[in-house]
Amino acid sequence: MVDFKYKPDGQVLKDFMKDETFFRGIRGPVGSGKSVGCCIEVFRRALGQAKGPDGIRKSRWAIIRNTNPQLRTTTIKTWLDWFPEEDWGKFTWSVPYTHHIKKGDIDLEIIFLALDRPEDVKKLLSLELTGIWINEARELPKSIIDACTMRVGRFPSMRDGGPTWTGVIADTNAPEEDHWWPIMAGEVPIPDHIPREQAKMLVTPDNWRFYTQPSGMEEVRNEEGELENYIPNKSAENQANMMKSYYPNLIQGKTKSWIDVYVMNRLGHIQDGKPVYPMFAPDVHVAKEEIPVAAGIPVYVGVDFGLTPAAVFGQKVRGRWLLQSEIVAIDMGIVRFAEVMRNELATRFAAAGEAIIYGDPAGDFRAQTDESTPFHILRGAGLRAFPTHSNSVDLRLEAVSSQLTKMVEGKPVLLIDRRCPTLIKGFESGYAYKRMEVSGERYADKPDKNMFSHVHDAAQYLFLGAGEGRALMNSQKPAQPTIAQSDFNVFKRGDKQKRRQGLWSRM
Repeated sequence: MVDFKYKPDGQVLKDFMKDETFFRGIRGPVGSGKSVGCCIEVFRRALGQAKGPDGIRKSRWAIIRNTNPQLRTTTIKTWLDWFPEEDWGKFTWSVPYTHHIKKGDIDLEIIFLALDRPEDVKKLLSLELTGIWINEARELPKSIIDACTMRVGRFPSMRDGGPTWTGVIADTNAPEEDHWWPIMAGEVPIPDHIPREQAKMLVTPDNWRFYTQPSGMEEVRNEEGELENYIPNKSAENQANMMKSYYPNLIQGKTKSWIDVYVMNRLGHIQDGKPVYPMFAPDVHVAKEEIPVAAGIPVYVGVDFGLTPAAVFGQKVRGRWLLQSEIVAIDMGIVRFAEVMRNELATRFAAAGEAIIYGDPAGDFRAQTDESTPFHILRGAGLRAFPTHSNSVDLRLEAVSSQLTKMVEGKPVLLIDRRCPTLIKGFESGYAYKRMEVSGERYADKPDKNMFSHVHDAAQYLFLGAGEGRALMNSQKPAQPTIAQSDFNVFKRGDKQKRRQGLWSRM
């Protein structure tokens, strides 16, 4: 048997690992040992599994991260630092990544999943597991967490004795204040703008428990309360495994928002990229109260298809765009998504006029395995759905940004209801150009694909389909060159040719 030693350094981490609660979450600064603690907790639970009829302690775990690059470079790296292949068996590097550990009477199967691939999400929903570890839970929606709770407690089977312990463990750095984690941990109240049915899913079950580690450093403030410096926090955890200079070196060159989240363990948001819409101002573009539905006025819906479909609903009233609702789904097919949209239109927008849906032109092409298209399915569900005239990213972005800079009678042209939290967070900084890993301030040419991009794509299709891109498209049309004929007589004027109508004048 391989010599294995581990001792958690910190009371919060110790309490977390000793807990038997079905769902346990631990939040802490970087370097606090929470990820390593979760790795050890997986193995410790495998050691504690009762022997089956064959004398073997069988267990199967899934370890989850939001994207494949983060899974490979961070989560798997941490796991293999403690359970290297040369000691614990070969690691399978084909998707889904697996590590099958067989030592003595232990038979532990680990499946690593990134949820940025459709096949991985489907794999999760079909797995029979003993437990799940969610690494960096702030990056995943509550719907995924709920899906995880349904897949544990299924291995080993009851005829083999069943699992001795089953559940979900999770770790994270500090998320934003309106994230499901601090709400369910009881740190912040459920926001008023969250619909009643969704709010029910944020009530903390009796078998859920959250732990919060101390900060890595402490603030030094003057008599006026102004921040002057940081000093090491003597209560910080995992100090036995770090150099004393770790946190002092870490904070050099970092913004206060970065330090607050990653070192001070405070709820907040970090701008890690260049916002797509720097002209967006929450005080201007986010409504203070719920935006009512205008009776008899058409409602426009922008839709982004795919694994994580999204829809944005809005009306144009007296020259102003009012975005009143959003739908953001995980692993939902277009048939089910059409039903959800129909329900939203029949309830929230019952008093509105006709509903017109716009989406990606690529959604009008048949799939190789299916004669139907997303637009066919939407129309079959009784919805008026059309592809936009263009899928140009630049045109789509300009169609939105042009609305952010306009005013009507002293009021902003674009106003967003608080019932669109994902859309708003994207506007604030979540929907951004990713910083490139090169020297200097260089960013990607197109917005990063993340949890905010789908709903923002939907908003772009809404504006483009509703006509806000018409002037932009016409202005972008290149002038047609005039080619003179060799026998052309400048002194002879013939009949005027009938002028050809432009694209938008014919619509």
